[in-house]
Amino acid sequence: MIYHVTYDAELANWLLTESCGHWQVCRECFFCAFEEEIHRTIVENCLFKKGDRVAIAASGGKDSTVLAHIMTLLNKRHDYGLDLFLLSIDEGITGYRDDSLETVKRNEVQYGIPLKVVSYKTLYGWTMDDIVREIGRKNNCTFCGVFRRQALDRGGVVMKADKMATGHNADDIAETVLLNILRGDIARLARCTAITTGEDSALPRCKPFKYTYEKEICIKAELCSSFWTLGIYSPNAYRGFAREFIKDLESISCSRYVDVDIYRPRAILDIIKSGEDFRIASTAKMPEQGVCKRCGYISSQECCKACVLLEGLNRGLPRLGISRTRASNKKITASNEEGGQAEANKVKERLSSVSLDF
Repeated sequence: MIYHVTYDAELANWLLTESCGHWQVCRECFFCAFEEEIHRTIVENCLFKKGDRVAIAASGGKDSTVLAHIMTLLNKRHDYGLDLFLLSIDEGITGYRDDSLETVKRNEVQYGIPLKVVSYKTLYGWTMDDIVREIGRKNNCTFCGVFRRQALDRGGVVMKADKMATGHNADDIAETVLLNILRGDIARLARCTAITTGEDSALPRCKPFKYTYEKEICIKAELCSSFWTLGIYSPNAYRGFAREFIKDLESISCSRYVDVDIYRPRAILDIIKSGEDFRIASTAKMPEQGVCKRCGYISSQECCKACVLLEGLNRGLPRLGISRTRASNKKITASNEEGGQAEANKVKERLSSVSLDF
């Protein structure tokens, strides 16, 4: 459900009105419904098994902050028997990551679960501030997304995690469905709505918030007086267009059917359901999952995206891995293979230096 929050001075309590205006719930009942919905999602989809060591991807944002709280709470309440720890990536963004890491450190103390931080500088020899100075703000999210995803996976494997829980919510997944349709990315479209991905990999990922609206998470964070931070480069991301489109869908007036204007939050779940119902033709050629010949990370290409982007940065050609033109592909093909392999070996060496201690 989507709720609107108001404070009732007479009752001295927060009231949450369901978007259609049919009923209200108090703060305590909202918490109960929210927590039960997440628990049901976890149980019905068999996201974890007893004894699993689970890395909670913690960025310091509202989603991961609430996820850390909920996972800790439900693990104790329902005796999941999980060994939880926070895994955070330091991208090296001055004025943002410093503050958000402090939020994650507060989560560590507040919820009593250990924290491990892995930095871009340690793994790749670059910070996001360095990368933005090279590439500008237009395509920086490509670098950050690729490097962050790989850093989380590598950090989780080093810390011997069995699974990783991420804070992706229903809004995020609906946006991803639309983006993959717009890009014509059939391979990602086929798997982006799955609640668990990478089941055959070293570190499967799961999304306990798959059916939870972003606004519900915001309300939970606000009513819990949680502190979180927002990224300073993300407003320029292409994903923002899909986000705006979905918000427009939600706010479409239904006054032709009822006497008042209402929001239609079901639009988000409808998009997710459409993504789940997509069927790929048996004749369609799908990329085969393999491993990068340089660094050994999972990839559908000979060289993974992270290695290509890193090579471009180190060769002074930061746009090398972004452009999809034939010329850029020739540059990658004709690149110094020995130099690229050397950079991949450096990443492996840096990764091996990451301490297993919290």
